[in-house]
Amino acid sequence: MGMDKEERKYIVRCMMMMSQIGITAIVCIALGVFLGVWADRLLGTAPVFILLLSLSGCAAAIKAMIDIAKKF
Repeated sequence: MGMDKEERKYIVRCMMMMSQIGITAIVCIALGVFLGVWADRLLGTAPVFILLLSLSGCAAAIKAMIDIAKKF
């Protein structure tokens, strides 16, 4: 009951898509938080830019995940 070549390709493709979605989400959110912390320290505004840029990072992550899923 082994898998044929096409089934293996499909499984590998699914795994690659899931890892790409995860990495993209982490990078978008982490970049937003990092830039928010940097901007707040530079300008002396406590949580303003952390909140704005981390929410922007979340929105960018969601959009990127949707775009990746559409390609699949």
